[in-house]
Amino acid sequence: QVRLVESGGGLVQAGGSLRLSCAASGSIYSINAMGWYRQAPGKQREFVASITRGGSTNYADSVKGRCTISRDDAKNTDTVYLQMDSLKPEDTAVYYCNGLAGLARVNYWGQGTQVTVSS
Repeated sequence: QVRLVESGGGLVQAGGSLRLSCAASGSIYSINAMGWYRQAPGKQREFVASITRGGSTNYADSVKGRCTISRDDAKNTDTVYLQMDSLKPEDTAVYYCNGLAGLARVNYWGQGTQVTVSS
């Protein structure tokens, strides 16, 4: 089992920055990729960014150039970060951390953290 806990959301003005964190616990050795998704009111959850244990990254076109995902998987830790810059009101959403674990590629989710960007 893997538990994911996000932090770092909040209210920011357009053009500002936020850094989200997601700390994994439990069977962290089984986690392959970690990433971020978001869900705005009335919309489906969408992919934001991901990073593999080897450091390969992938970004949604909507955040490319404005967001940077990184991961600290040193001994006994696995934490993923999302640095978000030049935030826009359309970035407003609940951001969820995702972990993909094991050969069965089981998805684990955090509880979500609210990001609100005011215009």
